[in-house]
Amino acid sequence: MTLTDLFDLSFQGRRDAVGVEFGDHALTFGEIDARSNQLAQLLTRRGFEAGDRLCVYLANCPEMIDLFLACLKLGVIFVPINILYRERELAHILKDAEPRAVVSDCDIDTPVPIWRPAALAREAAAHDDQRPRIALGGDSPAGIIYTSGTTGVSKGAVLTHNNFAVNALNLTACWRITDADRFLLALPLFHVHGLGNGLHCWLLSGCRMRLLERFDSQTAATVFRDFRPTLFFGVPTIYVRMLDFPLDTARQIGASMRLFVSGSAPLPAQVLEEFRNRFGHTILERYGMSETFMNMSNPYTGERRPGSVGLPLPGVSVRLLDEHGQPVADGQTGEVFLKGSNIFSGYWRRPDATAAAFVDGYFRTGDLAVRSPDGYYTLCGRRSDLIISGGFNIYPREIEEFLQEQEEVAEAAVVGVSDRARGEVPVAYVVLKCAVEPAALERRCRDKLASFKVPREFIAIDRLPRNAMGKIQKHLLPARKA
Repeated sequence: MTLTDLFDLSFQGRRDAVGVEFGDHALTFGEIDARSNQLAQLLTRRGFEAGDRLCVYLANCPEMIDLFLACLKLGVIFVPINILYRERELAHILKDAEPRAVVSDCDIDTPVPIWRPAALAREAAAHDDQRPRIALGGDSPAGIIYTSGTTGVSKGAVLTHNNFAVNALNLTACWRITDADRFLLALPLFHVHGLGNGLHCWLLSGCRMRLLERFDSQTAATVFRDFRPTLFFGVPTIYVRMLDFPLDTARQIGASMRLFVSGSAPLPAQVLEEFRNRFGHTILERYGMSETFMNMSNPYTGERRPGSVGLPLPGVSVRLLDEHGQPVADGQTGEVFLKGSNIFSGYWRRPDATAAAFVDGYFRTGDLAVRSPDGYYTLCGRRSDLIISGGFNIYPREIEEFLQEQEEVAEAAVVGVSDRARGEVPVAYVVLKCAVEPAALERRCRDKLASFKVPREFIAIDRLPRNAMGKIQKHLLPARKA
């Protein structure tokens, strides 16, 4: 059974019910099914076959949902690209994925065609709305999500129909998501959190969803009051922003809500407590990755422990191992290794990276955690120095390499520093060949890198601390001035 078969619970079973709202428009589940069928027919006319890749570089919109569903129905591999990425990052993904085409409203330097979503939608509307009949299996690839890896080079995690399906089935069951829910989705659909959790829980459950282009803290309170959702997925940064809502607004929003979920970055215990006091709800924190979807969750019914990511989800096996590969006792820190049907099939065209990522059939996450005697897991950071800022992964090496391309910079080291709103933000330490203003470095980074990767501060130092083997010792970098 593929994802399309599961989604027929909504496409067929709730065909006339409103499925999604976006702006002033609403579509029923039947219309969503028909639109994606028409688009699948158009993609077939344009030469797409099962296994081809389609890159999509768009902000949240109904057309992005149409494209994803059309790809699922054809066996085409959907490759969403972070809309904040710039030419440098786009070029790598487009070269690596080798798509047949790119769908975007932006002009991109690529050898393959760029199709505009509005034009595609107009042309697709003239096609038959019968669903293509393509033989696919649960292990057929559904999407490729690009994520930073241990080498600093962005790798494509290949996610199958089974991976997506198991994740959605787990979450709808464990979080009690039904067609009675009203789901507000502001997370980007290019990210596993929005695509794998948000979109799939919506389509599987048949609830009513309002899709936002993005979370806007200036208008969010009005949107909550107008739509009166019962279900909301967010990242810690969003919940920090929501603490600024007036108390009466927070209470009003909380009165109609059933469940707030947080993920993609650690949720500070203080934020959880403040949010509970203002909104009357304990945020449910969970733990997932681009390569694995969701691995653990605090229980819907039971203790939602501050600072903890809860218990392994059904079908997920967890090992905590020390640096020698031996199990650690409860209360001791170990690296998280995972096994289950939620785990990705491997990295796109990277057999070396895939082999290195698995040990005895378990995926090596690079995350460190402690398990309590009653089975709750608490994350302690990463074995590598990956920075997670506002739910986005930032690998310092990419920023360091770019900085070292600047003629004034001899060396660079980027570290993550604590930030209340975003969890962490990058800060760059630079050894200069000649004088350069920090503002100039910031402008160059902002031109070439996604905004969340731009260092918040550039600190000039005489030399980088290194050990006897020449490895940079980031923990010995000088403290920032207050």
